[in-house]
Amino acid sequence: MRRLFGSAMAARAALAVACAVTPPAIAAPSTFGPVIGNALLCRSHLDNAYFYSYLSSAFGPSYKHEGGAWWFKAEGALWGAAVTDIMVSDDTSELVFVGAVTEATPEQLEEAIRAAAGMRHRAQDASAFPIRQSAPGSQIVYFKNQSKIYCAKYKPLPPAR
Repeated sequence: MRRLFGSAMAARAALAVACAVTPPAIAAPSTFGPVIGNALLCRSHLDNAYFYSYLSSAFGPSYKHEGGAWWFKAEGALWGAAVTDIMVSDDTSELVFVGAVTEATPEQLEEAIRAAAGMRHRAQDASAFPIRQSAPGSQIVYFKNQSKIYCAKYKPLPPAR
């Protein structure tokens, strides 16, 4: 009996560690496409406090804080491309940004955005892994075998006193 109990405890402990390392993705709310999609395309005002609050409410607490950003696990789609992670800048950078990691390649994501939203992301050079940028300023970059899309703007100056 002790042996069974010990095995069950070890299995539960291993499961808890696995869940702590990689949290399960939470399904995106119905507002995900308009709110996050428009921000990623640089079609809305970027306010990292607002997006942090929105993402925390929609997906729970961030699972990591890395590279000047809070990272959230998400289970949703934008423009038909599966989204795995959403990130929003913290206050350590001079930029405010919102980004997302998708399961699509940059070429596939650019085509999906063009078909769904009519926005083009043109390659900035002829390299093997070019950055693609839209007229409003959103960028699609290679992220391992996936792509990352983001919009980044300089922080506005504080109001004059």
